[in-house]
Amino acid sequence: MSHRTVHVTEHQGLARMITVGPHRLIVDEPAPLGGDMGPDPIEVLLAALGACTSMTVRMYADRHAWALRDVQVRLRLEQGGEPAVIREIFLDGDLTDDQRSRLMAVAGRCPVHRLLSAPPPITTVPIEHTALAAHDAGNS
Repeated sequence: MSHRTVHVTEHQGLARMITVGPHRLIVDEPAPLGGDMGPDPIEVLLAALGACTSMTVRMYADRHAWALRDVQVRLRLEQGGEPAVIREIFLDGDLTDDQRSRLMAVAGRCPVHRLLSAPPPITTVPIEHTALAAHDAGNS
């Protein structure tokens, strides 16, 4: 699994352009704070968890040649007291109860789930603009 550097730059208002290799994504806040040009940061985080969950379940089912036709993941953040991520997983296919149970367990082992469950420390390091430009030139 490749982990490329994620680069975030200002776009318009609160909107931000996220660049990862050749890929670009706009993240914004909904109105009235932002222009709703893209998902907000929490939605991007939930999307990462959902995509990782779906990919992990699919790879596991394929590796075992199980009859999983479709996997869908729906996520939301519930706030009230302690925030909680609610992840709903739909498995379609001719699967036994044991296979379904194993796939649900595998969902909890996707890399993003593990990262969110035991978050690493975040170290913030100031950099000079010249160092940023030199780094970006080397990653084009």
